[in-house]
Amino acid sequence: MTSYTTSGSTKGGREGRAVLDNGGLALAMAFPKELGGDGAGHNPEQLFALGYSACYGQAIVALGRKHGLDGGAAKITCAVTLTKDDISFALSVELMVHIPGADLEKVKALVEEAHQICPYSRATRNNVPVTLTVV
Repeated sequence: MTSYTTSGSTKGGREGRAVLDNGGLALAMAFPKELGGDGAGHNPEQLFALGYSACYGQAIVALGRKHGLDGGAAKITCAVTLTKDDISFALSVELMVHIPGADLEKVKALVEEAHQICPYSRATRNNVPVTLTVV
């Protein structure tokens, strides 16, 4: 078994600075305008959307041939919604998969199976609502 570990640090929370500990990426963080911030930086939901779409996309690539599809041609869009009430925040996710010219039933089967093996999908299961959409 092999493994990979990465780490990042933030200072100042959602209005601070986030840095990968290897120095490979540093971002100014900011609340989005929609939640009362100035929007002059990035936010955790944007980073989560990028990570989830890449991870889920790799599951699509890995399983594509099994389903008779070119998983490498798939475009994965991950929409992350942060909802705030008076005291807390909640996340929801929609994964949208498009494979140009592909049979929709085959894509639907691939999308469901990829959702079972993607580590992000397993991490959110029974915790964050995830909607799978074939477009």
